[in-house]
Amino acid sequence: MKAAREHVIPLSAPAIAIIERCRELRIGSRSLVFPGARGDMPMSDMTLTKLLREMKEDATAHGFRSAFRDWVSEETNHPGEIAEAALAHRVRDKTEAAYRRGNLLEKRRKLMDEWGAYCGK
Repeated sequence: MKAAREHVIPLSAPAIAIIERCRELRIGSRSLVFPGARGDMPMSDMTLTKLLREMKEDATAHGFRSAFRDWVSEETNHPGEIAEAALAHRVRDKTEAAYRRGNLLEKRRKLMDEWGAYCGK
């Protein structure tokens, strides 16, 4: 991550199915799910952008994150701080950040399960 800190992600059943399928398609003994051209580094956001252009999709990698955030705000009752935690955004207020030390994992798990169901529609 660009923030250089650990971010635990609770995966929904559809996300796990994608990861398992990627594991089946893995080349050799690579440990990364989405390896870059060199194999020992993750796929870059520019690779995804190029793929989306070649597919003639009107979307960007960052747009997926934005679409998720809009969905949480407009279609669910989840608090904004849960969405922000899911996106690995830092709490900007230093006082609030000092007291909020948890990772909201179980609440994010519920959110990601709903997102997986929404994406599967």
